[in-house]
Amino acid sequence: MTIQSTRAGARDTRARTGSPGPRARRPLRQHPALIALAFLAPALVALIVLRLAPAAVALWDSLFRTSLLGGTQFVGAGNYLDLATNPDFQNAVGVTLLFTILINPLQVATAFLLAVLYTRRAAGSKLWRSLVILPIAVPPAVSAVIWSVIYRPDGLANAFLDLFGIPAQPFLTSPQQSLASIMVLLSWIGVGYWMMFLIAGINDIPGSYYEAASLDGASGWRQLWTITFPLVRRPLAFVLVADTVSNLLVFAPVQILTKGGPEGSTNLLMYDIFTRAYTLGDLNTAQAEVVILVLITIAIVAVQFRLLKSED
Repeated sequence: MTIQSTRAGARDTRARTGSPGPRARRPLRQHPALIALAFLAPALVALIVLRLAPAAVALWDSLFRTSLLGGTQFVGAGNYLDLATNPDFQNAVGVTLLFTILINPLQVATAFLLAVLYTRRAAGSKLWRSLVILPIAVPPAVSAVIWSVIYRPDGLANAFLDLFGIPAQPFLTSPQQSLASIMVLLSWIGVGYWMMFLIAGINDIPGSYYEAASLDGASGWRQLWTITFPLVRRPLAFVLVADTVSNLLVFAPVQILTKGGPEGSTNLLMYDIFTRAYTLGDLNTAQAEVVILVLITIAIVAVQFRLLKSED
């Protein structure tokens, strides 16, 4: 009787005061989309303000041309047509595409093989893994300065080559070797970083798969291509796409080491955009070049997703 009287008294109190009962709060739980949107709102605002809005501004500005005497006037696709016939831009596109075609498979393949090697139970594997990851802690600008010393005529690289009787190499001052020298630097920085993602993917593969394959007589090479590679395809796709975008946006090493030279051999698109905007002062054409770089990035990433697409 006491409990029933208490409940009845509580209902009467809510009725008199108009306070909502438990059922009145239930509709909030029936709208999980609103709750999810509330949590995603800061990220969505940051995406719009820091990514989408600048992209829209770049696209809009690329349709105009500004001069000291004529002011700002609408030219439509005029900036894009000027870039299409500009030899410096054509060279930058060619160098960027060559750079992307060479460095992405090199870094991803090296990271994958190192991830496979360092997930094996072997003496010293954790120590070597730490040494490979260590360059991640060094800022890219500092890494570029370190490698500028290594690439000097009397630096560590030529001293190492001298041990094998190989003459000193020009490295950064040679049009034939400068781009490859930049690739070595970026691989030294990036391989360990991408290796960590692939190690996480390999560790998620159940060990029973390898045990069953060993009982069936499958060699280590056979297990690599029939078990490890197919089951790590999703992390591998992420690494390939992220590595591609990262390499298309390379700027600091080129700015510090070669400044696009010698003879334009390292004039990547990001550095060409910087030169056009802040050295030549042609901001509108530089914005058009930014739009082209974004389109090239989207096209390459779309092709990569298409090639790595797999059925669940």
